[in-house]
Amino acid sequence: MLKTILSITGKPGLFRLLSQTKGAIIVEELGTGRRFPVHARDKVVSLGDIAMYTESGDTRLDVILDKCYAHFDGKPVDVKSLSAQKGALKEEFGKIVNDFDRDRVHDGDVKKLFQWYNILIANGFEKFAEEENEEAAAESEDK
Repeated sequence: MLKTILSITGKPGLFRLLSQTKGAIIVEELGTGRRFPVHARDKVVSLGDIAMYTESGDTRLDVILDKCYAHFDGKPVDVKSLSAQKGALKEEFGKIVNDFDRDRVHDGDVKKLFQWYNILIANGFEKFAEEENEEAAAESEDK
């Protein structure tokens, strides 16, 4: 599901991949619905390809977003108030992913995660991990 949701360096927000052309991709901004081309020179990352550091290895973003959704009961996160308090972002993230690597995951990473989470739920997302990914994650947690 997150494979078609993109982050583009230098552009705030998230974007949905619509189609590809010879030298660009066509994206739609989540929220506004504005469509535009993104050229090969722009750095584009699919949310489906992102993982965060944990003590037990890397955890995929879709799994973390599902945990955020459960933790916050599907409600948005008040990123502004968490950012204002020193250490509050990591403390709140620790309640969701208790084994995250505190040395390699920075406040900016957690802030960006919560901002993306807010954008996604504002656009109707309720489930982030695909079914086969959930089964694989459950098996890896059992080990």
